[in-house]
This record gives sequence, C-alpha cells and structure tokens, in this order.
Amino acid sequence: MTADPQSPRAADADLQAVNDLKASCARIKAELAKVIVGQEDVVEEVLIAILTRSHALLVGVPGLAKTLLVSTLSQTLHLSFKRIQFTPDLMPSDITGTEVIFVDPATGAREFRFLKGPIFANMILADEINRTPPKTQAAMLEAMQERKVTVGGTDYKLPEPFFVLATQNPIEQEGTYPLPEAQLDRFMFMILVDYPSAAEELQIMKMATGVAGERPTAVITEQEILNLQQVVRRMPVADHVYAYAEKLVRVTRPKTSEALGFCKKWLTWGAGPRAGLNLIMAAKARAMLRGQYYVSCDDVAAVALPIFRHRLMPNFSAQSEGVTSDDITRKILEAVPKDEKLE
Repeated sequence: MTADPQSPRAADADLQAVNDLKASCARIKAELAKVIVGQEDVVEEVLIAILTRSHALLVGVPGLAKTLLVSTLSQTLHLSFKRIQFTPDLMPSDITGTEVIFVDPATGAREFRFLKGPIFANMILADEINRTPPKTQAAMLEAMQERKVTVGGTDYKLPEPFFVLATQNPIEQEGTYPLPEAQLDRFMFMILVDYPSAAEELQIMKMATGVAGERPTAVITEQEILNLQQVVRRMPVADHVYAYAEKLVRVTRPKTSEALGFCKKWLTWGAGPRAGLNLIMAAKARAMLRGQYYVSCDDVAAVALPIFRHRLMPNFSAQSEGVTSDDITRKILEAVPKDEKLE
C-alpha cells in the first residue's frame, strides 16, 4: 500500500530522502571531480533537470568536455548512456530504430521485428542537434515529449528515467538548422558551458596529459532517481513563492500591461506558461540539492537565467545596444521584489 503523501510517515520519508540527496550530491560531485574540472554550475543545472524529468540544451564551443561531462555523470548515476552525433544525413529511423524482416531458420517463416535505436537509453547526448534537418529534429523532440516512439503503428516506451542533453555550437552556423523557438521551449534549461578559469585550465592540462586517474563509480541507482523525482513533485511551495514566479514570467510579455518598461522596449515576446512551471519545478529540485524541504524565492531567482535564456526574444533595439536575454533577465530579477506582498 502506498502511503498518503500528506501523512506524517510520508513526510518523514521525504525529509530523509532530501537529507540523503544532499549527501549523494556531494558524492556525485566528488566522483565527477576525478574526471571533470570545475563546471559546478553546469553540473548542478544538469542534476536539477534530471530530478524534474526534464531535458537541457548545452551551448558551448568545442573542446569544453560537454560529452565527457554527460558520459561521466551517467556513470555516477548508474544510467545507460548513448551519444548520437547529429549530421545532415541523419534519418529519424537512425534515432528511433527500424523494423527488419526476420526469417525463422527452422520454419522459414518471416516476420517484422523492431530493432531499437540509440534513443533507448536512460541518458542521451544529442550532439550538435542543430546540424540535422527539421524532420529528424522533430522525431527526437517527439520522443523527448512523449517518452515513446511509434514504428509501424506500434508504440515502444522509452526507459525510465529518460533524459536528453542536446548540444549546440554557438560559433559555427554554416550548414545548421537552428531549432525553432517552439521546439526550444521543450528544453527546461539552456545551459552555457563557458571557458575554464586559468587555474582550472592548468589543472585540466595536468590531468589530461598525465597518468590516467580513478574511474568514477555509481552513487545512486535508477530506482533512487525515480523515487527522488516523486519527492520533488511532493515538495510543498508557499503561495508567495508561486506569486513571485508568476510575476517573473508575466512581466516579460511586452504587449501586456504588466510588462516592465525595458521588456516592452527590448523584447519581441516573452516567456510562456511553461517557463513558470519550470521555475517552480527547478526551484524545488535546487532546494532539495541543498538539503532543504522548502522552496524560497531565492531558489526561483537562481534558476531564472537558464530558463529564460532561450524563451526571451530580444528585438532589434536590444541587439543594436548589445543587450542579451541574460541581461534582461538580470534586470527583471532586480526589478521584481521577493517579499510576500507582491502587487
């Protein structure tokens, strides 16, 4: 029998799960440090996406260890991992799988059998997703949304947990098919992977050119991740935190009376309802990673940048002034109060 989520026993179990997750998070970071130098914010945002059953888009120049980070993280979480290199000639069936004719050697009978594609793994790295045509992008995004693929009229469920990290190269645009805004909105986060600091780069050089170090070991299991995803869902959120998240979203919409002045000046359009949902869910997961069983406005503000980054569309006026969506988000966070009496 499943315990009532509101019962004291269930609440105590959730509190214990939060405490355990904080310890597990420290161990995950320690295991990643055997291979990955720095990137603490990237690691946290990826973990938040996993805990909320969401997907993330990583943007960074080549050589910043995006693939290594994802594959190493899959090892620490005891998840199966597949990397799909997106190219202009990649077909949807190359991702989802295809039906082949199987001949029974004993009877000679023929039948179609489904051969699963690389999408059937817990963690997928969709490398350079903008290098493949829209038809293939759509097949990938459909699998992300529906968590199943349909071949020959039959549905095949994807494994749980299921998580996609897609990457884009921001400096090489020739021969690419940029994701439309409606498809970008399917990703909870757009995560910027930046250059390492001088000290980190020196450490990377020493690690990568020296004797191979320890291999990361698994910290938590698939079932534990699934359980934690349910704990995130059950985490309570106070009304003033909901109101703060709602206000952050609504002030971005330039054609409404609630929009801030600089949003009207600099934005073509603002964030949709999915941004508000993501703010709350990501804030819950962030609080859990810190060992909290409550969500504050600070947690919401902390996840606003990667959530708004690909949802706010700067207009020509902003571009001509060198104003980015991150700049606008920071000004929004300064303008919207965090107190409990939001107007």
